[in-house]
Amino acid sequence: MTAQQQIDTFLASPAFGVVGASKNRSKYGNKVLRCYLQHGYETIPVNPNEKEIEGVACVAAINDLPPQVKSISMITPPEVTAQLVPMALERGIENIWMQPGAEHPEAVAFCRQRHINVIADGSCLLVVLGYHDH
Repeated sequence: MTAQQQIDTFLASPAFGVVGASKNRSKYGNKVLRCYLQHGYETIPVNPNEKEIEGVACVAAINDLPPQVKSISMITPPEVTAQLVPMALERGIENIWMQPGAEHPEAVAFCRQRHINVIADGSCLLVVLGYHDH
């Protein structure tokens, strides 16, 4: 698949998980969540320490995401990304977008070996969708 086909496949999910969602509006874990919401996507923040972020109920872990979530954005430190990717695949996630800074080479290889659509080339959801800070 081309990079654009990967993005189109990722965005075709009925709903999205934001792993590493944050209440702090200056953090990317919050901006990515708000970007999805700005564009009308059904989005679930994943954060074990929060009940809700930006008015949306959180789930504590990837395993708690509802079945319609086929794509997740990861805004996590690389070592956390590496720990969470196997869980995401077990849960049936089909598309993983590692935001710039979240990429982990072994996690990317793990996805590719299992034919999971992984975006980890420096592409940023905020750029692709067009994010407005307001």
